[in-house]
Parts: sequence; structure tokens; C-alpha cells
Amino acid sequence: MINVGDNLKIQFKQRGILIQLIIINISVFLIVTIIGLITKLCKLESLHLINYLGVPSDLSFLLSRPWTPLTYMFVHAEPFHILFNMLFLYWFGQFFLIYFTPRNLGSLYILGGLSGAAVYILAFNLIPYYIDMGNLPLIGASASATAIMFAAACYNPNAEVNLFFTFRVKIIYIALFIFAVDFISLASENNPGGHIAHIGGALLGYIFAREYSKGKDITRWMSNLIDWLTNLLKSKPSAMKVKYKRNETDYEYNRRKHNDMEEIDHILDKIKASGYNSLTSDEKKRLFDAGKK
Repeated sequence: MINVGDNLKIQFKQRGILIQLIIINISVFLIVTIIGLITKLCKLESLHLINYLGVPSDLSFLLSRPWTPLTYMFVHAEPFHILFNMLFLYWFGQFFLIYFTPRNLGSLYILGGLSGAAVYILAFNLIPYYIDMGNLPLIGASASATAIMFAAACYNPNAEVNLFFTFRVKIIYIALFIFAVDFISLASENNPGGHIAHIGGALLGYIFAREYSKGKDITRWMSNLIDWLTNLLKSKPSAMKVKYKRNETDYEYNRRKHNDMEEIDHILDKIKASGYNSLTSDEKKRLFDAGKK
């Protein structure tokens, strides 16, 4: 009989990478919140997890906690903080997956977060205004989500969305507006580190889209690293010899998917013009196979 833990694992594996990232963020939020409540009731604030999971601006703290540039992008302190970030990630993640693969999304999420952390650390150690603020831990998935937003917006700047269900606007205008808000807020006292990190994520998203349009995937090395770590955790000794087939690159996958969509569109146009009976047996089989996917 499958227990609750096994059932959760099955549900998690069946979800796409976008939903998995949201589930991870929500799970970490609940764990941090519960432990934070316990430490506060026991007057053990010095053990507050945010201090060990958030990116510190102080280099001495950063050297003693080198894992924080990775962990911070899954940590949130307030309900509205995680609610806004997850809605932001889900909405723009859907647009991202129109043009790119789930592997791209997962890798860019991490790289966008790392870029945001890097810009934050540099700013708080080089710019006098931020140096005077002292050591402020950075948390949140917003830099990662901003990277995904800018990648989708810059790759196809002509894509439009219904804003507030009333009028259509290009997604690039939304991205640029958010970037402008972050830029003019750099000197504010309200979450300056977050605005800096957003800009770092936006820059990486732009670079990803620009390079991808040239046929170069800058997230490939991260995807390969994640695959290697995943296979390392799942690997078991076996006497069986397995013949491996080279996987498609993300660029090859997107090209094949685009070609398939064009072929299906051609078949549908033919049906509209001449009817279903005008199709060849191969075209009927191709349409049938596409309907099963």
C-alpha cells in the first residue's frame, strides 16, 4: 500500500518543472515559518534560519556560509512575499515554456538567482550608500523570476497579453516597466537589495535570450550539471550493460518542435480547404499521432 510520503513523491514527479519549483518554494516557506515560530517562542532568535539561508552582504559571513547564493532563491519570510513571487514565476514561466524547454527554465531559475546574488553582493561592498546599510540578508525568488520574464520578453518582444482582461499589451513593455520601477527604487530604503537583485536577474535573462537567438544556450552547462547530480543520486551498481543514446540539445528540441507544429498547421489548413478525405494516409497518421500527445 502506498503511504502519504510515496504519494507526494509520485505527484511531485508528475508535475512540470514550473510547478515543482513552486512546490519547493512553498515547502521551504512552511518549514522556515514553523521553525521560526518555535525559535521565537523559545527565545532562540540567534538560530533564525533566514540568517543561514539568506545571502549576506558581508563577505566574511558569505565565506562562512557559501551555500547561501543557492539557498536564498527558495526562501521567503512573509506570506505576501511568496504569494507575489510565485504568481509572478508561474505567469511568466508559462510564456517562457512556449519558446524554451523545461530544462532551460530550471537552469535559468538557478542562474538568474545566482546573477541576482552576485550583483547584490557587489553593490553592497562597492557602493557607499549600500555599504552604510550594513549586513542585510537577501532572500526570495524574484531575481530568478525576473530572469525568466526577461528571457521570454526579449526572445519574442512582439508577444502580446490581455492586461486586466481589457486591452492587449506587449510583454516586453511589462518587463521594461518592472525594470524601470526597480531602477528608480535603487536609492529607496524599502528593500534596496531586492531591487538590485532584480536587475541582476533581468540582465541574465536578456543575455540568455540574445544568445539563444544566435543558437547558443548559455544554460546548457547548468542543465548538464543538474542531470549529472540527479543521475549520481539515482545511480545504483549494476552488472547490466546499457547502451546510451545521445539526447537532443535544447536547441535541437525546439527546432524539431517548431517543425512539427508547422507540419500540423499545414495538415489542418488542407482539411479546411479540401476536407479530411483529401489527406494522404501518411498525413492522417501524422494527425492521429499528434492528437495522442
